[in-house]
Amino acid sequence: MPTIQIESPHSDDVLALLRQGDEFALALYPAESYYGLDLEALEADGVSLFVARDGGAALGTVAIVDRGAGSAEIKRMFVTDEARGLGIGRGLLEALEAHARRSGLSTLQLETGLPQVAAIALYEKLGYEQISRFGKYVDDPTSYCMQKHL
Repeated sequence: MPTIQIESPHSDDVLALLRQGDEFALALYPAESYYGLDLEALEADGVSLFVARDGGAALGTVAIVDRGAGSAEIKRMFVTDEARGLGIGRGLLEALEAHARRSGLSTLQLETGLPQVAAIALYEKLGYEQISRFGKYVDDPTSYCMQKHL
């Protein structure tokens, strides 16, 4: 049974997982359309990184960035190839949403890309709806933005 906890991004296996996520995204999108948070951003106030583990092995990550006024953005959602289809992504999002509710947040937004059909389907199953592109994603035609009210 996987465990999901907030962790530092600095353990070797989490760093490796973050690099895998970078490589996955950069294989799908040009560099100017990649918006992953770097280590410094992952350590900023108002940012929490959730890590899913099974038997100690890091299988997935997701981060939440509190933007104030009851709103947050979901970033760094990634699950390893071997762990896809096992409910890890759903578990990460459910843990993040529970944390958001406890923190008094009312709205979650995210950006993914049009090629990530499976990710979009997961978000839709969990109640996220497409919205207009926002913030730095407004002019990026590869961006697909979603929102959920908690």
